[in-house]
Amino acid sequence: MAFETFMRQRVPISAEPSVTIQKRGTLSLNVAAYSALGEPEAVELLYDRERDLMALRQVEPGTESAYVVRPLGKGNSTWLISGKAFTSYYGIKTGVAHRWSGRFEDGLLIFDLSVPGVDVSGNRNRQQASEPQASERSPFVS
Repeated sequence: MAFETFMRQRVPISAEPSVTIQKRGTLSLNVAAYSALGEPEAVELLYDRERDLMALRQVEPGTESAYVVRPLGKGNSTWLISGKAFTSYYGIKTGVAHRWSGRFEDGLLIFDLSVPGVDVSGNRNRQQASEPQASERSPFVS
């Protein structure tokens, strides 16, 4: 048999800039989004109420409206922005993590929140709800 160990790092990285609005309002950027913004230390969060568009713009960390962009872990494939106040203020739903693809235009990374985002919450909730009782588990699962 020729089994190989799956390594998370092997998951293909999207070349398309994307943002995920996580369950508690944190924004996460993929490598393409972080690069499109110029690998910023800080960004501004912008919102167009009429068109339901969210945008990010690179700013200096000392700017009054700046939000710090911080790496998640040591791999630097995801960057986080604290967006709870932003999502709360604009009434952006955060109960389930969703991802949107974006476009870079005039110095802004724009995400159209009027289209449904991709549910990226995984199967954690489904797994907990359907997890078998100890008596129903396979003898091969420890």
